[in-house]
Amino acid sequence: MPLQNRVQPDGEIIAHPARGGFMGNRGILHDENGLHPKRRWAHQNWVCCVLSFKGRRRQLMAPRHYTELFFLDEAVAFAAGHRPCAECRAADYRRFRACCDVSGPAAALDRQLHSERAVPRVFQQRRQTGVEVHDLPDGAFILDHPGLRGVLFGDAFHPYQPSGYGPAQPRPRGRVTLLTPPSSVAAFRNGYRPQIALKDAGG
Repeated sequence: MPLQNRVQPDGEIIAHPARGGFMGNRGILHDENGLHPKRRWAHQNWVCCVLSFKGRRRQLMAPRHYTELFFLDEAVAFAAGHRPCAECRAADYRRFRACCDVSGPAAALDRQLHSERAVPRVFQQRRQTGVEVHDLPDGAFILDHPGLRGVLFGDAFHPYQPSGYGPAQPRPRGRVTLLTPPSSVAAFRNGYRPQIALKDAGG
């Protein structure tokens, strides 16, 4: 049975057999029974990591060790509120910081992202409603009016599924609900290109 460690762009964490393209860390979220039913983070430095780094090997969800989380691609990780890891993805982290409007140390960035992605005490995702879709850059994740989750790329909207993206649809018009935190969206506007698992996105 797959472990409950696959993060969705709307913040849900599910069990799914498909392999993720990136790994993430928010601290210890599990116990001997699996993922805690309410806990969704243990600290504010939510990072997005590569799957393999310097030959390190881990037992997934080992007792008293951080919970390994997984994402389809980097766009999903950003939508869920993560940012590039400064250790295993040092070059991506530096590029993201250069494009991000948040100055100061990593802790300042993490505080800003946390204020944009999380609703305190209820462990829910904070979202922006009524956002004009034509203003959003490639890589931004939205909820379209019919309730579809998906990523924007060019003039297309790609509906999200845990196993991958569905057939491209025309980019919506009007106002939508934005899942990706504003600071990450600003970084996309300033030139950071998140990796997206689309053939035409170079992901």
